[in-house]
Amino acid sequence: MVYHIELKRVYDPIDEQDGARVLVDRLWPRGKPRSSLGLAEWCREVAPSAELRRHYHQQQISQALFATRYHHELESTPDNLLPLMKYAREGQLTLLTASRYIAKSHLPVLKEATLAALLEEDASDSEPSSPPCWAHILTSSRYES
Repeated sequence: MVYHIELKRVYDPIDEQDGARVLVDRLWPRGKPRSSLGLAEWCREVAPSAELRRHYHQQQISQALFATRYHHELESTPDNLLPLMKYAREGQLTLLTASRYIAKSHLPVLKEATLAALLEEDASDSEPSSPPCWAHILTSSRYES
């Protein structure tokens, strides 16, 4: 299945093609009333930890190290991605941040992690059941005939 996840700043205009708009920052964006964002949800738990974000913004770690550590944070709490996965399955999902430069923000890592979780879940749904399950189905169908 193909999923559509867009990345935008909260300061960009709302577009009818945005689908579900989800704010994924820990802090509320300055000067933006809730009604002006057209949010479906605010998922602060998927944002990088305060410590990781601080180290990155103070340039104590590189962008690559930030991405690696943030990916590990997401892997340690996979249930936090469930709301994003739900919106992506329903149609277009737009992840929102107040960060000035989206490419250097946490959004690309979050998008990648969400897509990977969706594909992993899709793959597990398509796998056949275990052999004992098939054996039960085959034996019960013989007796029903």
